[in-house]
Amino acid sequence: MIDNARSLVYGYLPDQLTLAFADDETAAEEAAELTALAAATTLGQARAVPVRHLRSNPAAPEYDDGADHEPFALAEVGAVLEGDWPGMAASRALTLLPKDLQVEYGTPTDTTLNGDYLEIPVVAEDGLVAALRERGHRVRRDDTLLNVLDGATLRGQTAW
Repeated sequence: MIDNARSLVYGYLPDQLTLAFADDETAAEEAAELTALAAATTLGQARAVPVRHLRSNPAAPEYDDGADHEPFALAEVGAVLEGDWPGMAASRALTLLPKDLQVEYGTPTDTTLNGDYLEIPVVAEDGLVAALRERGHRVRRDDTLLNVLDGATLRGQTAW
């Protein structure tokens, strides 16, 4: 067992055709934040959602200066429509996975607008998961959770 062992959750992202990883200690709370924002129907409701794990709240006054009573639809927010928010879940592997396993099982990939991510083909799943577990990491698969974190559910690619 190594000192920096992590608890990881991973899943398949059909939008990028890759496996993606997240910190299992915070992933469910982050997904709950996304779900609460998606359920909000007014700016005031969306602004009231506590955001601890997301990088920002797109309804915050610095992003939308509308009144609290105005209608809100997360799926219609420009950054969501453009795929910039909440950010690519596949990019997390670049910080969560050990560098040597990134090289062995993935391919660094650059997107024109959304930055770098690690492309991990499904055929690498068994070997990568085994290698992570051998190093003391706790690993489990949850495709639905990772697709929520990726925002695919906001863009209508996966059912909530």
